[in-house]
Amino acid sequence: MSEVKTPKKLKAKKMNRCIGCISCMLACARLVHHDYSPVMSAIKIRSSGGLQGKFVADICRGCQMPSCALACQTQALIPRAGGGIKYDEEKCSGCEKCVEACEVKAISFDVVNRKPIVCIQCGVCTGNCPHQVLSMEDCNQC
Repeated sequence: MSEVKTPKKLKAKKMNRCIGCISCMLACARLVHHDYSPVMSAIKIRSSGGLQGKFVADICRGCQMPSCALACQTQALIPRAGGGIKYDEEKCSGCEKCVEACEVKAISFDVVNRKPIVCIQCGVCTGNCPHQVLSMEDCNQC
């Protein structure tokens, strides 16, 4: 009998531990988006600003009804079981409608390749965070 895997979503519940090392961004850019620039990462770590500024993670929230997928006319982005999207680069026309539609502004755009930089909820970033700031949680816990 095969085991059914519960879909997981990326969470950043321990941002107070974040030191801004961008290891998560580098891992995502390198291993998922095949680039060495943190600009190519689907997760963005930034300062909240001010003298006491902490770090903030701009991440895909794994929407159940993703507005980015609804805006995609070529079905390059399709809803994923448990939330978030699956991305088919071959179908993408580079129209940027998904970038505009994302409610949390978690999608950026690669102007060179004319493709969105989207989180696919793979968890690569979590394994590369030295302080366990990020985690993948079962969708029934989200």
